[in-house]
Amino acid sequence: MAARLLSDGGDDEAIVAEINVTPLTDIFLVLLIIFMVTSTAMMQQGSKVSLPSSQSGSPETTGLTITATADHTIELNGVTIERARLRDELAKALAAREDKGVILRGDRTIILEDAVQLMAIAREAGADRLAIATAPPGK
Repeated sequence: MAARLLSDGGDDEAIVAEINVTPLTDIFLVLLIIFMVTSTAMMQQGSKVSLPSSQSGSPETTGLTITATADHTIELNGVTIERARLRDELAKALAAREDKGVILRGDRTIILEDAVQLMAIAREAGADRLAIATAPPGK
């Protein structure tokens, strides 16, 4: 806050207080940019996979994410996990959530049998809704 004394030639001096909003606006803009970058990064959990493309698909953003990479690595919400432990860890994670949805993010090169097995494990663990993540055509 800047304060300055103004004198009109008399003995009375008035204090004028002004708030400079430019630094405050700069801080808010920086915080907004940081929030936008981190929220985008949080939406893409797990390893990069080449998703299969689909003309029709809805943006599904809620639920636990199982990622199956091209090198046969399995991840649960971005954390690498062994296939033998997937059912138990998924059951624990689903028990702690109200939303029992599971999203399968599989690389387009994984075998269909692997995808079906992962979906069966998710059902056995208690998932009531399954979705397969896809990318729009041309991506």
